[in-house]
Amino acid sequence: MDRPFELNITSPPELSFEQNAAGRKLFSQEINFLKGVVHASDLPEPDRIEVCFCGRSNVGKSSLINSLTRRKNLARTSNTPGRTQEINYFCIGVSHYLVDLPGYGFAKMPKSIKERRQKLLSVYLRGRASLRRVFVLVDARIGPKQIDHEFLQLLNDNAVSFQMIYTKLDKVKQEQKSKLLDMAGKAISSYPVGLPEVIFTSSKTKSGISNLQTAIAELV
Repeated sequence: MDRPFELNITSPPELSFEQNAAGRKLFSQEINFLKGVVHASDLPEPDRIEVCFCGRSNVGKSSLINSLTRRKNLARTSNTPGRTQEINYFCIGVSHYLVDLPGYGFAKMPKSIKERRQKLLSVYLRGRASLRRVFVLVDARIGPKQIDHEFLQLLNDNAVSFQMIYTKLDKVKQEQKSKLLDMAGKAISSYPVGLPEVIFTSSKTKSGISNLQTAIAELV
């Protein structure tokens, strides 16, 4: 259902070194891969703050996670869409889980694998009490597409808060940001669980990484 008002979609300015103290402190802790989950019964105990990253296949999830955690190969990157087949869990100290969800929208995936992933994802989103926010990644060169709307609707149906993250900012011209914000606004305004603040990021230039670190650190 559409919101009864117009959202004021914003993109925060890049945080300074001092302003990013909380985010820098959180991500200076030991960060390790915990496990890859293929069955709901294997999900870890929901005993800490949990955030997850999702998006279309090849949107740059793994690269962004590596930039965010300042670990070169924490998340495996690949030029092959649909490579991530599991829900991958990473521990940030003892306070947070960072979760890498399988990419969606990869048409060449075998039907059996796609159905298994969709079932696992539905269970995860429906019953994960410790999940504070889903970061939905969108390629800045493309903008939100129908497959993104389908996932946002799934989040909305399960009352899961999400925030949109544009990736690959270095691939677009600066003057395109206002158009991308408009596109994000039209997408987010249809879902009450969406946050009105959009973060632009680039794994190559590290733009927006400090904002994302702080957004996670401020969750309680």
